[in-house]
Amino acid sequence: MLRLKPDARHRVTVTVNGKRMSGFAEPRTLLADFLRHELKLFGTHVGCEHGVCGACTVIIDGRAVRSCLRYAVQVDGGDIRTVEGLADGDKLNALQDAFSRHGALQCGFCTAGILMSATQYLKENQKPTEVEVRDMLSGHICRCTGYEQIVRAIMDVAAQ
Repeated sequence: MLRLKPDARHRVTVTVNGKRMSGFAEPRTLLADFLRHELKLFGTHVGCEHGVCGACTVIIDGRAVRSCLRYAVQVDGGDIRTVEGLADGDKLNALQDAFSRHGALQCGFCTAGILMSATQYLKENQKPTEVEVRDMLSGHICRCTGYEQIVRAIMDVAAQ
């Protein structure tokens, strides 16, 4: 069991989007806050801070997880993928491109988390049904789109 001093800052080293990065975090620092404030990766959004809205979803060691429900010290040594790692430079990946073409984002607050969940989901389920995609999306709250465009974008990528 990892024993940490409650007020001390501990070095946390992770691989984020293929790049080794380090920063310091108190034991109570949430991964979402560590990514945003310590590593300056602002694509991960913090919504509810209870794991309900899905805006903070990242991929850790091959699993889509809510970064507001993990402490940074818990992922020391881990491999993290954030929305910043989806595009190849200025070239959007297939899912980002489909979101753009289908108008699957409006305010954009939830988009990063949905993209990360959908990325991992399509990796595990390459030919989902619309019902399965809607079920996966049930873990995300989007107040702007009504989900129709998001579902179309994900199904478009799955069909490729």
